Amino acid sequence: MILAAAAIAVSCADADKTFVRKAVRLMDKNGLFAEGPQWESARAEALAASPSSPEEARQLVETALKVAGGKHSFLQSAQSVQQNATSEWATPSVSFQEDGIPVITLPHFSGNSDEGLKYANAVLEALPETLPGVVIDLRGNTGGNMYPMIAAVQRFLPDGDVIRFRTRKRTQWIPLDYVLSTVGVQRLSRIECPVAILTDEMTASSGEAVLIGFRGLDDVRVFGAPTAGYASANTPFPLPDGSNLVLTTGCDVARTGEAFCDDPIVPDVPSDDPLAAALAWLR
Repeated sequence: MILAAAAIAVSCADADKTFVRKAVRLMDKNGLFAEGPQWESARAEALAASPSSPEEARQLVETALKVAGGKHSFLQSAQSVQQNATSEWATPSVSFQEDGIPVITLPHFSGNSDEGLKYANAVLEALPETLPGVVIDLRGNTGGNMYPMIAAVQRFLPDGDVIRFRTRKRTQWIPLDYVLSTVGVQRLSRIECPVAILTDEMTASSGEAVLIGFRGLDDVRVFGAPTAGYASANTPFPLPDGSNLVLTTGCDVARTGEAFCDDPIVPDVPSDDPLAAALAWLR
């Protein structure tokens, strides 16, 4: 019995160390910030440790993860991975002001392909062919899948690249046509009108990516409060215990060449009543 218990303890310790090594290898290869002296120190500390429990192993991984991936990275538990397999999204809304200006509210989106198509079409089917201006409300949009969000507002974007993701090794371009084909919607004619965008401290991740997609365009102005500062691309990597290493692998880059990541994006017009300010500008 004593020998059996010792063997189990050794086996568990090996599993904990393997868990840490696997996670560190993934960070080393893919982490946006996994280079330089700070990472080398964090990497060495994690690999040299001998965790005595799964909890200690996870703590070691989380400590290294904040160096390799920054604040947007996190360790997702196995239970959370299973729960997130279900869809979570709300339908966008389009409400028209008396003068015909629509206010498009884009909530966060985490759903399947059919739901992504419904999300985009909820906006596209509500828009007329011409408009005096438009308000795109990204307040409270905490992120998820950016493609249905961008597809929903495609009529206010030009052809070509919407956004780019810059990793440690390369830059990936995301053309509008690719976004639309992924969601399953056709390219519709562009509506030429001024665009006002609303943001707040909850506008994050893919919500910030939509905002960046309009960066550098003429007749676009942003109202509200600085965003959350999670303008980066996360990639989930499965770990042996069923959890996910959700690692930041790239930063968002606008058509202007500006790179965003952990810093909030400041609006053009700070305002406590951004909708009223936006409508006043559009009018």
